[in-house]
This record gives sequence, C-alpha cells and structure tokens, in this order.
Amino acid sequence: MQRIRSVATATTAAHAVDRRALLAAAGAVTLSAGVGYALGPGAGSGNAAPAGRATVPRSRPAPAAPLAPYKNGTTLLTVAAPHGTTGYRRLGDGPAWPRVVRGDLAAAKPGREGRRTALAAFVQFTDLHLVDVQNPLRYEYLRAQTASAWRPHESLSVAGAVALVERVNALRGAPATGAPLHCVVTTGDNTDNNSRAELDWFLKVMSGGRVTPNTGDPRRYEGVQSSGLKLYWHPDDPVRDADKRLGFPHLHGFLDAAIREVNSPGLALPWYSTVGNHDALPGGCWAPRDPYLTEFATGGKKLMSLDETRGAALWKAVKKGHDPKGDRFKELLRSEKRRMRSVTPDASRAPFTPTEYLQAHLDPAHTGPGPVGHGYTQENLAAATQHYTFRISDDVLGISLDSTDPGGHYEGSLGTAQLRWLERELKANERRDGGPSYVVVFSHHTSRSMRNLRHDPARPGEARHGGDEIVSLLARYRSVLAWVNGHSHKNAITPHRTPHGAFWEVSTASHIDFPQLARVVELTDNHDGTISLFTTLIESAAPHRTDFADLSQTGLAALYRELSFNAPGAKPALGGDAGDRNTELILRKG
Repeated sequence: MQRIRSVATATTAAHAVDRRALLAAAGAVTLSAGVGYALGPGAGSGNAAPAGRATVPRSRPAPAAPLAPYKNGTTLLTVAAPHGTTGYRRLGDGPAWPRVVRGDLAAAKPGREGRRTALAAFVQFTDLHLVDVQNPLRYEYLRAQTASAWRPHESLSVAGAVALVERVNALRGAPATGAPLHCVVTTGDNTDNNSRAELDWFLKVMSGGRVTPNTGDPRRYEGVQSSGLKLYWHPDDPVRDADKRLGFPHLHGFLDAAIREVNSPGLALPWYSTVGNHDALPGGCWAPRDPYLTEFATGGKKLMSLDETRGAALWKAVKKGHDPKGDRFKELLRSEKRRMRSVTPDASRAPFTPTEYLQAHLDPAHTGPGPVGHGYTQENLAAATQHYTFRISDDVLGISLDSTDPGGHYEGSLGTAQLRWLERELKANERRDGGPSYVVVFSHHTSRSMRNLRHDPARPGEARHGGDEIVSLLARYRSVLAWVNGHSHKNAITPHRTPHGAFWEVSTASHIDFPQLARVVELTDNHDGTISLFTTLIESAAPHRTDFADLSQTGLAALYRELSFNAPGAKPALGGDAGDRNTELILRKG
C-alpha cells in the first residue's frame, strides 16, 4: 500500500541533530497542522478539505529532533497503586506497566525498530461521564444493584477530566516514537445524564473555559451526600454512614469545594467527538424525547432512597432491555412521589436532543484548537446524523460512528443507512488517488456490546446491525487497522481474524471508574510487510498521593482517583491484563 507522507523514523539520542532531522520534525508539525478538518457524512474518501473550510492552525511546536521514545507522564514509568491491604487504602507511586508485543495476527520481525516510520498518533478519551450529581434523573438509590448508579467520587468528575487534559498537554509527543500527536478523539459517554449542563461542561473542559459543576441552588449542594441517608458517603458530616464504616474519610468543606468553579486550559490539540449512549439517552438507557422525563429532570423533586426489592426488579428489567422506553422507571417515580425530597428546579438539567448536541459542538464558542464542530458538520445537522470521516494524518483516515440505538437500551447497533454509508466510505478510500489510506474506526460500543437490534422509532422499517456484522464488514478491507472504542469501562484488546482479513479492536477503560485511564495510539510502518500499532495508557496529571487537607482543583483531581479506587463495588479487573494495556500490536498489511 503506497504511503503519501510519514514522519521521520525515531532515532536514539546518540545520533547527531542535523538539518535533515530538523526538517523532518518540522514536516511532522506541518502534517499535524494540516489535517484538522472533518469530511462529513457524505464527503467520500476525503482527498481534500471541503471547499471553503479552513484547516486547523498549528497547535504546538514539534518536539526537538531527533525524535525518540520516552516514558515520562505515562504508565510505562509508574502507575497509581494502593498501599496497605485492608480498609480505605491510600494511593502512591506503583510499578510501571511494561510494553507487551502481541503477534496474534502477524509475527514481529527483527530489526523493525530501525526501519519503522510513524504514520499517525492520537489520544483516545472515553467514558468521561461528566456528571451532574444533583440531577433528579440520577438513580443513586440503585447503588445496591449496580456500582454505576452512584460513586463516592463522581462529584469530582470535572476536576478529574481537567487533570486529564493537563496530562495530554504536557506530553511531548507519542511515547513509542516521539512523533507529534495529531489529535484527541473521544469515544462517547462524554456526559452522564444526557443533560444540557453536562454537555456545556464537557465542551468547556475539552476546548477551554471555566466550569461551575453545580446545578440547582447556586449557593449549596442538594444531592444525596447531604441527605443524612447512611446509604451514601457524607464527607462533610460526622454521621457514621456505610462508607465511613469502610474507612472513608471525614473531609470538612468537600462538598463546597466540589461545586466550586474549575478552570480548564482546554486541549492544545485538535479534538474530535463521538457520541455514546449516555450522550443520547436519559440515564444512558431510556428512549429520548420523553416529556415526563424532561419535566422530572428539570423539576423540584428527587428520589434518594428506594426499597431494595423494587430497585432490584427495575434494574433487572434495564439489564435485560425490557424497559427501553422507561415505562417501568416512570411508573416507579410516580409511585414514589410522596417520598421524594425537594430540590431547586433547574432548566439546564433538561436532556439535550441530537440536534442540540450537534449545535453545541458547532458553536464557535467551543471551537478551541478546532476543528469547528469537532468532526460534526452542517451536513450532519441537515441530515440528522452523527457519523463522519476525518483526517488523522495524510496516511490515516478516521471514521466516527454513532452506535447508540434511539429505540432505547444501553447496548448499541448500527442502522442500515449508516452501515451502508460506512461501506461506501471504505470502498471510496480503496479508490483514493495515490493509493488508499489506512483506516481507524471509532465508536462508543464494543463489538460484543452491539447486540441491541431494536428499531429506531424514526426509521421503523430500517433494520439494525450488530457487532458480528460490523466485524465482518471491516475485515473485508485491508486498509482497516483498528476499531477503537469504549463503553465497557475496561481495557481489552481483541484480535479479529476472518477469512477476508484481520484488524485489532482496542477498547479502553473509562475515566470515571478506577484506574481512570486514556490511551495514546500510534501507527507505524515497519517496512517489512507489517504495521505496528502502539498503545500506551496515561493517567491524569493529578499526583498519585493525596492530601485530605488539599481541596484545591489539583487536590480534588487526586482525590477523584483515590476515592474511585476505594469505591464499594469497584471492579479490580477494569485495568485489564498486560496484553490489554501498553502494547505493540503487529498486523500484516500490504
């Protein structure tokens, strides 16, 4: 497969810095600066930016030549790890996660380190779950049924996400090659309650701005952590709640700090957005545009406790996909009206529509380092679609999918129209002048979680298509290197081999549940008939060690990580095995 342009090979520090190396580094920046545009839902293979659409200006200087691998700021150097063996455990610096070479799909050939050239590098954010913890639609009372219903640390999600932005801004390039990073791509569940307030917070975190993570009464917190109910951790109150019995600390002033203004510098790289089920569905699982749920979310009543038997029945129906429209949920809320507590109403808690989601991304106030719309275009707005193609680099095409099902339920699928569009884009790329680009596909759902084939109410005659069918389609195109996604909140890297071809599926853990990671992905040509995909996990810039007296923005971000590790019900396996973390994935491509 003919390549158009690639970054100069990584070299060791012992090599002289000559004019040629400097020009290679400068050329890499030019590449990064010239690819920040989206190609839209009907733009074909995207040989050039659409007419009249400017490319994104340079976002950072090139790293000093010669380019070289590095570990600082990544889990290749150190990873947050607990001290002690029981009770509430404090975090500190832990042993690094080494890089593992995986040859499931092709053998790793000797000498490739000296031959390889960089094709592209990007950062994946996924499942940030920026959450309005006071939203009446939050179902914290289901805590006994699912750890995702309420987390002791989730009031700090904005501070934690800003610290992740700070980490990316501090990286001096791609860890395996030292080449410039081209962009950041989110893979959905950017928000938690599908609320307008959370969407505004997300866009300001990513592009820069000041966020006050509070809704309702601007003077005080009104959620479950000041309710007096022992089901929840009350950091400001000496009440002996269930979490304090497990060793959770008493932190005077915590809730006031949690709703205090947070300042995000915004990413220094272009960034692109992909939609997840929590971005599209109230609660992440119920069909949108329900007048009752909108009225309840913006109203003045909130349910904070529930009989465990009733809660178990509701969650069982949700898990099995038996309540996609939320009928059982609404019935429960109506029946519990007398037991609800008063909160301050707030219109900003209303669920946002797909149109509002697109308009918010296209708002110039949220452009940051670009591109305008962060992948979404006016074409998406006109066609009511949320899928698009974009250039990661001259050599690599990105395809962002909308895997949510508007019919409801937290699992996903693709409609026939989008599946056919994906097939057309892959075919058009094969016919690209100068040879096809390599392709990386992005979605929220994993192949295993795309089993929801419920019809879209707006397209009742259109079939839905699951993960197995999508794997089969992607494998038919030798240009496809990887499918990058999230949703599972767990690191997992899966090789896909079919009679027609092969590619890697890279699923990354969330930034709401420990170990709170993002992933750098690098693509290199080994010039021996193989491609290497490097994956390197990164944590936020917050220190591993916490100080209970430090309630600054940085101190809260550190607490966000430590509290998430100690959260009752937290799953220790979300970090994955060594082969799901820092890797070199070998793939045979011609």
